[in-house]
Amino acid sequence: MITTWQIVKSPAPAPLLFLLFLYVYRFGRARKEVSRSCKRAPAQPEQAAGGSSGAAKMPQVMVVARNFMDMVAALPASKLDMLYDSAFICEAVLRSFPPLAKKYVLQMLYVSAPVPAAAIEEWVLDEYASKHKVAVDRLVQLRVFVEVRDRRKEVSYRMNNKFQANMQKYLVSGGSLPREPVPSSITARLPTLTELENYALEQWEFFLLQLINSSQVEKGTSFSSSMMRTFQRGLLSSREGEAPKLSENGFQFLLMETNAQLWYIMREYISSAEERGVDPTELISFLLELSFHTLGDAYSLNTLTDVQRIAIQDLAELGLVKLQQGRKDSWFIPTKLATNLSSSLSDSSASKEGIVVVETNFRLYAYSASRLQCEILRLFSRVEYQLPNLIVGAITKESLYGAFDNGITAEQIIAFLQQNAHPRVVDKIPIVPENVTDQIRLWENDRNRVEMVLSHVYEDFPSKDMFEQCCDYARDNGFLLWEDAKKMRLIVRGEFHEEMRVFLRRQR
Repeated sequence: MITTWQIVKSPAPAPLLFLLFLYVYRFGRARKEVSRSCKRAPAQPEQAAGGSSGAAKMPQVMVVARNFMDMVAALPASKLDMLYDSAFICEAVLRSFPPLAKKYVLQMLYVSAPVPAAAIEEWVLDEYASKHKVAVDRLVQLRVFVEVRDRRKEVSYRMNNKFQANMQKYLVSGGSLPREPVPSSITARLPTLTELENYALEQWEFFLLQLINSSQVEKGTSFSSSMMRTFQRGLLSSREGEAPKLSENGFQFLLMETNAQLWYIMREYISSAEERGVDPTELISFLLELSFHTLGDAYSLNTLTDVQRIAIQDLAELGLVKLQQGRKDSWFIPTKLATNLSSSLSDSSASKEGIVVVETNFRLYAYSASRLQCEILRLFSRVEYQLPNLIVGAITKESLYGAFDNGITAEQIIAFLQQNAHPRVVDKIPIVPENVTDQIRLWENDRNRVEMVLSHVYEDFPSKDMFEQCCDYARDNGFLLWEDAKKMRLIVRGEFHEEMRVFLRRQR
């Protein structure tokens, strides 16, 4: 008889004295060691707690925030070359490169012949070899450098012809946007930069609040069908007859920084373009061009193509642009979210001011009146009360268990607390008290001490010899999980069930 079991292997608990010694030791270390410990891998507390190597590891971060250049690099070579027809795309790509890669581009901008890879390596000192490799790899990924091999199979690099020609023209004569701003005589009063920034923040917070209250997303009419499909691709999950709910990716998404969230949404929006009958290359081109528009200026909607008009309506829902209607004309005004699209993650997120203070007694204070911040903190902490400009809560075992059940990891919670730290504590080492970060990791590992293994149990063998032959076969091939010679039972990994069946047939 063959049945399927789920095998649970649990490591033995660590000795109490060892844990106590470890706890005292860790708090007696020098402060410079503390800063390093905040960044250690989550496996360390598990080993300290007596976990075995067979215990399951928490899943890695599933939501990956990538900027536009990562999406551009993933395009086929033919579509990537099409993008380089625009000088603004070429400039956006150049801006995204690390400093050494920019230097290589400018050095080779007027060189038509391939340059040997060995010659380029001589442009930097040996100590910067790793940075050189990163720079060249990025240039090749984006097809700015095209690899050429001669008869001796030696590698050389030449500039992409379209990229080279457009950048030469741009440097000599400059460039102009595909559209000019609407004259102030037509637009009358436009929103100030402060008003525009507040509008973008309100729109983005409204989107995130509807995402948290997923049942309202289905009922609401504020989001277009294309944006709803974008959300449902990875952030929402739903069963037939039930309202959509946040998926594990959705919970992780909420703890990301605003620009990382924006890039994730844009990536999914572009990835689903073909389903809507839109060329992703045209969409990427428009979004990158949008990042070169002047913040706060108005641009006529009449200058947009049909695809761009639909896209601008979707972007307005997220706060990337603000739409306004005049007597005869309509226009859009880019916000900071749109003009930051072509910048790097570190460049666009460095100026964000944090709001969170965490104390050694696990109390948490967030200096904010935002309902969104309150809902995000509620994902992993117990919010006790909210004052006009202060949210007070506590990080508890129960609140963290709820976060872990939703797919949020300890490292994501700690990173969120560090990235959103209040200016008064941001210079402290560590930013978040070490006893808090250690306990968060330990509570995660408490729920991560078992491993579920899909397997098959074999019993009722006709003879002892046949049982031993099966055990030997399973053991030699690494299938065997457990055996009981007295009752003639053995358990084998589920993925090798068919191989065991074939072996059993041969023995009959």
